[in-house]
Amino acid sequence: MQSDEKMNPEVERDGKQNQANRPNVVVLGAGFGGLWAARTLAEGPINLTLVDRRNYHTFIPLLYQVGAALLDPEDIAQPLREVFWNHKNVHFFLGEVQQIEFSAKVVRLKDHELHYDYLVFALGSRPFFFGTPGAAENAFTLKTLDQAIVLRNQILTCFERAASEDNSELRQARLTFTIIGGGPSGVEFAGALRELIKGSLDKDFPDLDFKQVRVVLLEAADHLLEGLPKELGDYTRQRLTNMGVEVRLKSQVIAIH
Repeated sequence: MQSDEKMNPEVERDGKQNQANRPNVVVLGAGFGGLWAARTLAEGPINLTLVDRRNYHTFIPLLYQVGAALLDPEDIAQPLREVFWNHKNVHFFLGEVQQIEFSAKVVRLKDHELHYDYLVFALGSRPFFFGTPGAAENAFTLKTLDQAIVLRNQILTCFERAASEDNSELRQARLTFTIIGGGPSGVEFAGALRELIKGSLDKDFPDLDFKQVRVVLLEAADHLLEGLPKELGDYTRQRLTNMGVEVRLKSQVIAIH
């Protein structure tokens, strides 16, 4: 049975009118910054529109585990519409921003225009290659779930090709994985890759000589985890070395072919 409030057309009209009088807030980007801003603002008397080119939020801290085939993609992705099931004042648009007219307060997507009173930018970041020649063209990056899946498939494909390779030098090349950067993401991925190799791949490929498998971590500085206390970097280096990672410090990459 419907409540009296729902059956009262005057109340319904007042609700729509109040909603029309609310300020329109547009949040661009559904990463941590955008999502948390949207969840907080959605509790207020506003109309909120969230825009992202993907319809899910990625839990970035565990992205490296997808890239190392330790987690499935769906384990770290949450549908954005599901997040806001209980917020009727939130709308989601799938798309990329084409243009913003600040004077007119309009955000233009490919097939839609969004008018706003307040605009929140949270569009994330892009990989930075420090001007290294060939890096953008030849290196795998790890910033999105799609990139993590591509990286995971590349690693598994390398093992498949190595298993059918008769040439020892080519097999060694297939089984050599180089990680550039000894920051948090680099050391996490290096450790996760060694766990994958020792945890399941050695069972999947019993005919491979796993002494040929190399995981090399390159860092330009004189210790890992620059920006944190040096003793943490030293501890991390020792742990990775014990796991079988070749850690090379003071090794600046000058080109990638």
